[in-house]
Amino acid sequence: MSSQSKSSKQLLRDKVYARRGLLVPGAFNALSARVIADLGFEALYITGAGVTNMYFGLPDQGFIGLNELADHTARIRDAVDIPIIVDADTGFGNALNVRHTIRTLERAGADAVQLEDQVSPKRCGHFNGKEVISCAEMVGKIHAAVDARSDEGMLIMARTDARSVHGFEDALERAARYSEAGADILFVEATETADEIRRLPQALDKPQLVNLVIGGKTPIFSADELAGLGYGIVLYANAALQGAVAGMQKALTVLRDTHRLDEDPNLVTPFIERQRLVNKPYFDQLERKYSDKYTDK
Repeated sequence: MSSQSKSSKQLLRDKVYARRGLLVPGAFNALSARVIADLGFEALYITGAGVTNMYFGLPDQGFIGLNELADHTARIRDAVDIPIIVDADTGFGNALNVRHTIRTLERAGADAVQLEDQVSPKRCGHFNGKEVISCAEMVGKIHAAVDARSDEGMLIMARTDARSVHGFEDALERAARYSEAGADILFVEATETADEIRRLPQALDKPQLVNLVIGGKTPIFSADELAGLGYGIVLYANAALQGAVAGMQKALTVLRDTHRLDEDPNLVTPFIERQRLVNKPYFDQLERKYSDKYTDK
């Protein structure tokens, strides 16, 4: 089967199961997704933290709901063709709620959905003060997620935040249980030492995601080194967000201080480039097509 004929779900599965450190940035809206795809990345991750920060202007502490997440997923699916991983936080409730969440996000265009074992309302994995539900409850949620998907090609990712609560060994044990429950990808969040990062790929049977939070608790490794260790996904969930905020602050500081802002590519994206990224030439072509076709001669 050629790559052109494979579904986005199968493409994602193939790349993750190759365990070669698929480098995945986070997207927080459709334009950020277009930038990611335009730069040649092979998948993206809809970040709950990013959507919460950029859509609500709030911290990552469980403020986003399923409706907002599904809406963002559908808009991003319409904007790009590359595989989409969706951060669904705790699944928005118990196992029955997880069932509804999976069905909703699958219809919206998700190729993979991530669920975590935090107590709701959750918080960023690199914040202090987290709590986790029982392993048994999370196993039930994973079973519900696996049963809920209509396409078996859709991947279920299980994240544990137990490293920060009960320690690394407990996190490993939970991840193994989640694998047995049917999770396709495992994610031990907020590892804190280089040794932990090196141990994980050999300790668990399923491909794993490593989350490199810029300024967070996990030591930064190069994607090439993590690929060599056998990670399936190397995630930079909020690199685009942090870069966008830095860009806004830089450009707007110049505007505030000088009372003008020219088309300086060191400060702003040029007008014509902005139009290219939102596919304006394509819509111009469509407008001409329909105008020519339906205008009376």
